[in-house]
Amino acid sequence: MATARRAWRLPAAAATLLVLLLACSAAADDASYDDDAGGPRTPGCSNKFQLVKVKNWVNGTEGATVVGLSARFGAHLPRDMHEAQKSFAVLSNPFHCCSNLTSKLTNSVALATRGECAFTAKAKTAQAGGAVGLLVINDNEELYKMVCSENDTSINVTIPVVMIPQSAGKKLKGFLDHGASVEVQLYSPNRPVVDLSACFLWIMAVGTIVCASLWSELVACERVDDRYNQLTRKDGPNTGTNYSEDKEIFEISAKGAIVFIIIASVFLLLLFYFMSSWFIWVLIVLFCIGGIEGMHVCLVTLLARIFKDCGQKTVQLPFLGEGICLMITVLQMARLPNIRVASALLSAAFVYDIFWVFISPLIFHESVMIAVARGDNTGESIPMLLRIPCFFDPWGGYDMIGFGDIIFPGLLVAFSYRFDRASKKGILNGYFLWLTVGYAVGLFLTYLALFLMDGHGQPALLYLVPCTLGLIVILGWVRGDLHDLWNYRKGRMENLVDEP
Repeated sequence: MATARRAWRLPAAAATLLVLLLACSAAADDASYDDDAGGPRTPGCSNKFQLVKVKNWVNGTEGATVVGLSARFGAHLPRDMHEAQKSFAVLSNPFHCCSNLTSKLTNSVALATRGECAFTAKAKTAQAGGAVGLLVINDNEELYKMVCSENDTSINVTIPVVMIPQSAGKKLKGFLDHGASVEVQLYSPNRPVVDLSACFLWIMAVGTIVCASLWSELVACERVDDRYNQLTRKDGPNTGTNYSEDKEIFEISAKGAIVFIIIASVFLLLLFYFMSSWFIWVLIVLFCIGGIEGMHVCLVTLLARIFKDCGQKTVQLPFLGEGICLMITVLQMARLPNIRVASALLSAAFVYDIFWVFISPLIFHESVMIAVARGDNTGESIPMLLRIPCFFDPWGGYDMIGFGDIIFPGLLVAFSYRFDRASKKGILNGYFLWLTVGYAVGLFLTYLALFLMDGHGQPALLYLVPCTLGLIVILGWVRGDLHDLWNYRKGRMENLVDEP
């Protein structure tokens, strides 16, 4: 029974690593917009794109706030709601706002549909009619960037121009068509420099790696000098512990690391082109099963630590066995044997992450990694992400990091802890502490890059791999341990592990 269970669980570890690799980017939230791809900048057409809150009242009753996007041209909107002017909304006539208007727009915000003429022409027509602002209804739910054409060499638009989604525009138009009084208020609040959600994610990611690395010794009471690459049962009469189960460990090889990256890339493309809501729900269900199973493992391990007499009392569930804790247990079950394999895995993942975040838009017209992580085609994001709502951001959204950005550097940090224990190194002259600090610094640099790039999704491994793999290679070279780290299973460290 144990053999069958092991035969099922070891491929499950490899499959889990592949799925986790799909979520290896720290993605931006939905409130972020790239300001670079915004057409030519000319005098009067050089504004930065800003998200805009459009508060509205229908016959004095406040409705749901609409989120719009300001144009490259026009007046800047106030940042504070109390500084924003409340104005009546009026339908432009003709509705496309491209020719002389017959409707009276004095001191009103004009509501017009997209099409028929340039955005700048609509703005000039509304401004000439006395409007104090223009809301352009898009023909879909996306917020299109309103830019100037190459022929617009000098723009003199002095009113704010904002695009709103199709559904919100139709709703406002319906109220106006039925004679309702509609008032609107336009403002664009600033986002906080740092939101607490990013701090929580940082603590959770670093804490998970530290906990997973120390779990075996501090919680599960596992012997740290056991040869971790052996998958043998310890059923002998002289073991004297409650932990006589088989050591079910999936040891990664250099060849396997490259295969992981290739298969993950193919799978990522399949998700990008064929991802549907039903498939996301399948992933969510499987994730929930794995999460419940993992919680069972952690709770049972903690209880066995406290109540040692209960260690031999087990309950067997068909197919599930003891289960996989999606991050802590994966870091226990999947292990790197040495720095040589770590270099192959993390270097390949480094290139993988950069390609699918930064280079893929040149080929597929958008970032494949970010599109899959956010679930752009289905509205549902894949479950292999840590997502925390932004606490103080007026635009809402989430800060997120992929499980792969924790698991893959975490494999190296966990290896450094085993190496330190086997070679009897202290905290300061070992590698575990410094790699933990390196991971923390790398994750900080990731979120710093997110801030500097105005929330555009970043490949987290771009910063995490140099701060972990690069750090252990440099430290090992300086200390003279690089040969032992590179050939851990073949060198003197293996002899140290065998010692009683």
